[in-house]
Amino acid sequence: MDERLEKALDFSNYMLTLSNQKRLLSEKYQQDLIHFYSGSQFTITRELITFVSAMVDAEQDEVVIIDDNSIPCMVSDISDFHINILNKYATASNDYYTEYASLKTNRSVEKLVEHE
Repeated sequence: MDERLEKALDFSNYMLTLSNQKRLLSEKYQQDLIHFYSGSQFTITRELITFVSAMVDAEQDEVVIIDDNSIPCMVSDISDFHINILNKYATASNDYYTEYASLKTNRSVEKLVEHE
């Protein structure tokens, strides 16, 4: 096989594998951002964090928040809820960053696949 063609195929395979690994990391990150509270599921977003933070600042004790399934949920200790979602968001984001940084340094298909 022509050397240029072989290099092109290797590069194409590498880019496809890299793209798949990035997608898998992103999906794992989205899963790590899911928080369950009192039978309800919440996806932690900056918007949720900001809203909960505003409720804490307003010294609210109990707050109704609509979960991912559009079901209202009474959060009885908003301060504790706030701390939990902040910690989970920070941990998930840090893990995502670490894994992504590691992924960027792998320059072969074999290393990318080993990364899993």
